[in-house]
Amino acid sequence: MKDRQRTFRVEGVVLRHLDWGEADRLVMLFARDRGKLQALAKGVRKARSRKAGHLEPFNRVSLLLARGRDLPLITQAETLTSYPVFHEDLLRMGYGAYVLELIDRFAVEGEANVALYQLLVETLERLGCSSEPFFELRYFEVKLLDQVGFRPEFFRCVVCNESIQPRDQFFSCELGGAVCPNCAVGQRALRPVSMQALKYLRHFQRSSYVEARRAKIPLPILEEMESLLGLYVQTLLERNLNTLQFIRSISQLSRLQVTPPTKDS
Repeated sequence: MKDRQRTFRVEGVVLRHLDWGEADRLVMLFARDRGKLQALAKGVRKARSRKAGHLEPFNRVSLLLARGRDLPLITQAETLTSYPVFHEDLLRMGYGAYVLELIDRFAVEGEANVALYQLLVETLERLGCSSEPFFELRYFEVKLLDQVGFRPEFFRCVVCNESIQPRDQFFSCELGGAVCPNCAVGQRALRPVSMQALKYLRHFQRSSYVEARRAKIPLPILEEMESLLGLYVQTLLERNLNTLQFIRSISQLSRLQVTPPTKDS
């Protein structure tokens, strides 16, 4: 029995890796049945290593791990799904990296969350082929917050607990939800939120992906949702996200490239 326990197999998505020593690499993985875990790939940075290509971020992999003194050791690696689009398109790479960073920040090491793992895999697949990645990211954020226990309240005022009425409201990141205009008086650090944005955020919370996808959301409302969810996420994490700055930089570069030249240029 002890011999069998020395090795174990996991399925997971590679979140990131870090060079370790002269030829090794420390791999952070979000595993289906074990949550977030770290494992050591020995010798993987050597030119002859066959495991290196399998252990790149975004890959969904099957790994055979051996229990080491401090960390499990990766003895076998097989790619189940790769997402080449994230290596071919800088903006999509930024979107995908944002998803991985959120999982990395919110997931608990050693605590399995099969529903969150399924959400991660499905989101990577959708981002790889969707013509509207903006929509996919907003749906992912809403469902992620549900899965990790930080579901924002969009149906009732978090101060008085009364149902939200069909008019523009406020949102408190510190209180974790909508605040009605009556209760907003005297409250600190509130941001306005339109009833349209609240409507679609509610729709995402209570809908499957197929149902949510039927909604035709105007771009300004999607952008408002992005701003509100992004602020809430960063408030929860108490830090800025590295990938958001990367996405902004690539987006600005793309806009500059499509700007028509002036007569003087």
